[in-house]
Amino acid sequence: MDQTNDSPETISPLRRKDRPVVALVDDDRNILTTVSIALQAEGFDTRVYSDGETALRALSEDAPDLAVFDIKMPRMDGMELLARLRERSALPVIFLTSKDDERDEEAGFEMGADDYISKPFSLRLLVARIRAILRRSGLDDGTADTAQDGGQTGESRASFSRGQLTMDPARHQVTWGGKPVSLTVTEFLLLEALAHRPGVIKSRNQLMDAAYPDDVFVDDRTVDSHIKRMRRKFRQVDSSFSAIETLYGAGYSFSDG
Repeated sequence: MDQTNDSPETISPLRRKDRPVVALVDDDRNILTTVSIALQAEGFDTRVYSDGETALRALSEDAPDLAVFDIKMPRMDGMELLARLRERSALPVIFLTSKDDERDEEAGFEMGADDYISKPFSLRLLVARIRAILRRSGLDDGTADTAQDGGQTGESRASFSRGQLTMDPARHQVTWGGKPVSLTVTEFLLLEALAHRPGVIKSRNQLMDAAYPDDVFVDDRTVDSHIKRMRRKFRQVDSSFSAIETLYGAGYSFSDG
């Protein structure tokens, strides 16, 4: 891997236009090297950073297609890095961490992480999660040219409106009452699955299928955390927002009334 000019902590091969770029942020250099080599073998370009401050500067100046953050790091931990990044970007982010406390996982999702994998982890699982998120954001490695949106057709991916909600999948744009709402890739897919059929109850499994089309396992609280954060974002532009309804024991539905 060649040294880049981003910083002394950055290692990356020359970027090819047809290769998605994944940024890795972890203070464990062995993990950075192992994961970087594995991802390059799978068709990705990588940039690696060993602390949050260096990563934030680099990601702000030249955003990759996806980032993988550790939580416990010097100078700026992964939680703060994600919070600072979310002030300016909806970049897809996966947390990769040795912390297995459910509160840490929930906090990560609440702050806008797209996925969460605990160490020790399978490289195969990490690659699968990365591919799933990049497909959903339209930035896959070129191997998938079919719709990966939970079974929706190409026609259904056109812009549409439901009450005060307008969604434009091609541009990844959402507005509520004409005001923009910034959603992560996962949040967008979950909302799209709900809003396409107002009033229809979607179980957590159905929503997982819509947001994770590659049969990647996620548990119920992952969906719940994304929904909770989504509601908070909409209430920032409309304090009376109540269009995403919880049907306890059944799932969620969207109301356009």
